[in-house]
Amino acid sequence: MADAVGRAIRTGEHLAVQAGTGTGKSLAYLVPAIRHAVEKEATVVVSTATIALQRQLVDRDLPRLAKALKKPLGREPTFAILKGRRNYMCLHRLDSGAPDEPEDAQLFDPFAVSRLGKEVTRLREWASDTETGDRDELVPGVSDQAWRQVSVTAKECLGASRCPIGTDCFAEKARAEAGRADVIVTNHALLAIDALQGYQVLPDHDVVIIDEAHDLVDRVTSVATGELTSAMCAAAARRCGKLIDADVADRLLEAGDGLALIVDDLPAGRMDELPRPLKGAIPAVRDAAHACITALGSDRKEDVEGATARKLARSLLDEVHDTAVRLLEAFDDDQAHQRDVVWLSGDKYSSNPRPPALKVAPLGVAGLLRERVFNQHTTILTSATLTLGGTFDTMARQWGLPPGAARVEQAPGAATEKEAPSDESGPKWTGLDVGSPFDHRRNGILYLAKHLPPPGRDGLTPSTMDELAELIEAAGGRTLGLFSSMRAAKQATEEMRERLDFPILCQGDDATSLLVQKFSEDVRTCLFGTLSLWQGVDVPGPSLQLVVVDRIPFPRPDDPVSSARQRAVEARGGNGFLTVAATHAALLLAQGTGRLHRAVSDRGVVAVLDSRLANARYGGFLRASLPPFWPTMDPKVVREALRRLDAAAPA
Repeated sequence: MADAVGRAIRTGEHLAVQAGTGTGKSLAYLVPAIRHAVEKEATVVVSTATIALQRQLVDRDLPRLAKALKKPLGREPTFAILKGRRNYMCLHRLDSGAPDEPEDAQLFDPFAVSRLGKEVTRLREWASDTETGDRDELVPGVSDQAWRQVSVTAKECLGASRCPIGTDCFAEKARAEAGRADVIVTNHALLAIDALQGYQVLPDHDVVIIDEAHDLVDRVTSVATGELTSAMCAAAARRCGKLIDADVADRLLEAGDGLALIVDDLPAGRMDELPRPLKGAIPAVRDAAHACITALGSDRKEDVEGATARKLARSLLDEVHDTAVRLLEAFDDDQAHQRDVVWLSGDKYSSNPRPPALKVAPLGVAGLLRERVFNQHTTILTSATLTLGGTFDTMARQWGLPPGAARVEQAPGAATEKEAPSDESGPKWTGLDVGSPFDHRRNGILYLAKHLPPPGRDGLTPSTMDELAELIEAAGGRTLGLFSSMRAAKQATEEMRERLDFPILCQGDDATSLLVQKFSEDVRTCLFGTLSLWQGVDVPGPSLQLVVVDRIPFPRPDDPVSSARQRAVEARGGNGFLTVAATHAALLLAQGTGRLHRAVSDRGVVAVLDSRLANARYGGFLRASLPPFWPTMDPKVVREALRRLDAAAPA
């Protein structure tokens, strides 16, 4: 992998590398990246999906490498972590408060007795102690609401040259440090903002390494998703209320109220056509926001307080106006060429009702990534899960890379001998699978419960519950249950607690990190949960010898983005189910089953209690996306294997 990454950096040809857990992939890309940065006096950006990996790189991998490579490179390499501006405390905001929103002013009263007031008071005290202003370094943390009182977004920031405290700005210091570093560690969201928003966030760089690349499309989609609510209209009107004629601001407030009345009566879900009432409400919001922006005028030479108020107002007004425009432009008669999907979110009948929001998201981000990332920088993408159905092509299409790259099975460095694809219409790239240090076939069993009835909509069936209980009993606990919904996880938890003597933990009982810790420390304990456990559990050793998946994790049929993407593929003559739903399921299944082997000595069983994996036509595609476990459909064989593992495991 290190050889292939080095070649990609030298030639400018993009590289996708599947490298299983335990291969040391972070070292494999960091060593050639650091050498390139030092020798060429260039900057390399490393982007991750999770904070945990960022911390591993910055706290462990990069410090060790910097010392180890100092002698051969002639100097010690430097590195820095860079996050979005919202992650750093804004000293000007802390000093001046939020002058445009009176209800926020009391939060800066040191005598406030509310939880929010106490949190802001603690933030004031922390401001004099912290050297970075980085929210992640504040322990214990504070609520999002409290942090908003002391931070600003990039659009709300006055800029270092205009801000009276610009020379001491934590965000500017972090950016300056990153600009001097050889390697910058950031996240997919900031990488997307840098690429998509039209203003530079990251320092100039020529190489991008995207770790946890299986999450890239979802993170970019999230950044590119817009939202419009009546509350946003009210806040924007309030922010500009004292800066422009009151009648103009009131127009936006009234337009927002009108929008609220209409969306309250509309059903939640995807919109294939713009409902008639919204054909008047959204243009009213757009025009009222535009009138406010026009009334604000261009930036003026004024006092800092006035400049701050104007900047805050313009930021939210632009967001309201641009989202309204995008919502109106999203509806196209030709479904095959639609670019965005629109839906109404919010469930007023749930136990935790949220106000309705109009949302708009891109149907795909392939074009954006191709134009703004691959055409601008040499890019290395890596993850333990990139080959779906046995090929890189599925992920490549989502990224905007042409399919058909060379694929090398378990041959580190061999990609250097492969010619690039001949497709001249897209960026050139190579795929490399370096394999895994784990012997999956010898140390893992994939149990396909072919005899069970297909899952339905009424929760877990009695036969599925019986199967689950028998497997956990045979394993002696030691079970991670991965469920497709919180409802199923809770149903299984309640019944297993009645039927078994083992401790059963359920996601939501406590902080997830604490539950995982308890699960890891007691080998008889089981842990049940949903999405975050599919990708976030790293428990090597005898505490985890059975991973149970209740059903294939297809996206919900009413998920607005995936259903719209599926329909768009079908409108172009493709197979929408395989392209979207099965790909989503394959990625999650591969991530979930990867929880079993976290160390070379780990052994165990992955049990999929969804008979469709064995019986359905698409089952072959899904199975080809999983690690090469030894497969069986015999429940007796599986239970005997689990009993042997339980007996052989250390106490």
